[in-house]
Amino acid sequence: MSAPRFAVGIDLGTTHTALAYVDLDLAEGDEAPPAVFGVPQLVAQGAIEARPLLPSFLYLPHASEGAQPLPWDAARAFVVGEHARARGAEAPARLVSSAKSWLCHPGVDRRAPILPPTPAGAPIEAELAKVSPVEASRRYLEHLREAWDARFVDGPGGDPECALALQAVVLTVPASFDAGARELTAEAARLAGLANVTLLEEPQAALYSWIEQTHGSFRKQVAVGDVILVVDVGGGTTDFSAIVVQEQDGNLELRRVAVGDHILLGGDNMDLALAHVVRQKLSAAGKELDPWQVQALVHQVRGAKEQLLGRDDLVEAPVVIAGRGSKLLGGAIRSELTRNEIVQYLVDGFFPQVASSDRPKSRARVGLTQLGLPYANDPSVTRHLAAFLGRQVDAVDATAHASGASFLRPTKLLFNGGVMKATPLRDRLIDALSSWLSAEGAKAPEVLQGADLDLAVARGAAYYAYAKRGRGVRVRGGTARAYYVGVEGSVPAVPGLEPPITAICVAPFGMEEGTRAEMPPQELGLVVGEPVRFRFFGSSVRRDDRPGHALERWSEGELDELPPIEATLGAEGRREGDVVPVHLQSSVTEVGTLLLEAVPASAGAGAGAGGAGGSNERWKLELNVRE
Repeated sequence: MSAPRFAVGIDLGTTHTALAYVDLDLAEGDEAPPAVFGVPQLVAQGAIEARPLLPSFLYLPHASEGAQPLPWDAARAFVVGEHARARGAEAPARLVSSAKSWLCHPGVDRRAPILPPTPAGAPIEAELAKVSPVEASRRYLEHLREAWDARFVDGPGGDPECALALQAVVLTVPASFDAGARELTAEAARLAGLANVTLLEEPQAALYSWIEQTHGSFRKQVAVGDVILVVDVGGGTTDFSAIVVQEQDGNLELRRVAVGDHILLGGDNMDLALAHVVRQKLSAAGKELDPWQVQALVHQVRGAKEQLLGRDDLVEAPVVIAGRGSKLLGGAIRSELTRNEIVQYLVDGFFPQVASSDRPKSRARVGLTQLGLPYANDPSVTRHLAAFLGRQVDAVDATAHASGASFLRPTKLLFNGGVMKATPLRDRLIDALSSWLSAEGAKAPEVLQGADLDLAVARGAAYYAYAKRGRGVRVRGGTARAYYVGVEGSVPAVPGLEPPITAICVAPFGMEEGTRAEMPPQELGLVVGEPVRFRFFGSSVRRDDRPGHALERWSEGELDELPPIEATLGAEGRREGDVVPVHLQSSVTEVGTLLLEAVPASAGAGAGAGGAGGSNERWKLELNVRE
């Protein structure tokens, strides 16, 4: 197979999906402006247009609606993109949205057909064939692949070597995605025909986009010691990352040093809040909505919000919900959303002025709950930011806290995500951060002017795919956490006392994708042939632990326990329950998952009565999904 012709970046977003690319045959030096691919899609029944954004919505039509033809598939039975979003506002029972948020929900089977979810009290449509979060993601990516191939392979002057599956493709994920969500994203890509993708964190992609937009002058805008805070608030998640500017061999180097927790808080939450506001107005006017109308209201409010935030001349935008039942005069329920309501409920509700010492609030949960997304308990983005900066106070300088700093002090600020296009929201966050820094005698951060926030991630991913070929600037990152495996102590059974667990570091903080960790020759026992449970831990604050470092005790907040892996490891040639002496080997794959391998300490060691396994034995565990 020949070398790729294109470096491609794909932003698989909660609200929109986009693709950008660099033609490697034309790019010279560091000048590689990514082009945005116009994605052909249904924008209305029978109308196809190429648009820079493919809305991440999947509509599952009733059979009576007929085919939803595309140029490359005249019999297409579902809709992806702009028309899907529009139809979903009218028939929400058939609309799949926020698949990306479901993809990182560990409390559900993400390969099971659970979308669209059915609201409590709403009737279930028996003929509706639901899809899984993985399948929905596959369909968005497959649409991109088909559209690309229709242009570059099957179009005028097309070349089979230009098929998307043969290009250098980088697919973005939130920085806070755990290994399971990353692997499921890669699985969706494989199912869509993109077998060899590299994953990149979205905040890093946004920074790459900014670097590319400066046309090489970024070195004049940042200096050694600068801490760049990337605030990424998208449709489904809020991500914080800190990147420090260092000097390496006389050149500036950018290194990602901190990543925030996974926070399911974004535009979806804001749409729900505004829908609640409109629903209260309707209720006061004597107009009650059934469960499906409430779903439709959320989609209608999203459109009204985007109109108001996109146009300064608008004071209000209409909200129209289709009527259900003969008692509704005019066949529709009408209301409006105003600019003042957006300012009051989004700015003050989601970006309140808080102190740097404030932390997200928790609340007692009800014992029974609907099976929905695990949204953040506290909707305050500013409180979550204060918590992130406070936790990462020593990320750049291990003595920062001792010298009087109470939080990590950014000097530069880069926004990303569609939510941050709204000027009032950006201004409030800047004001909050500046007030925290001023209270500690530090300067307000300088805001780095980025590209179009809807397209920055796709452009940055394409630039990264280009940079990976040694032709651009690299941002050093690696794993956002250090990873540990739990090892149970060998002690006599004592009533009421669990055996102690030692956490052994198997991947240090910042370990690069595609690399192996040098583990010391420490011999452990591996149980084979019977069901066992492997415990894993992660830490975003222990940056100095090396592979093999053992922690017998740790303080609260130092380690977070990850979902366990339950498995029965093969015992060929051994008895069930045998304990095999092994050494550990670890690596981080190209898609960012931790691969842990157990290799027998010596050929034949630990064999049972049935004889030993072969000398090439090894047992593998990938920290991805719960088996």
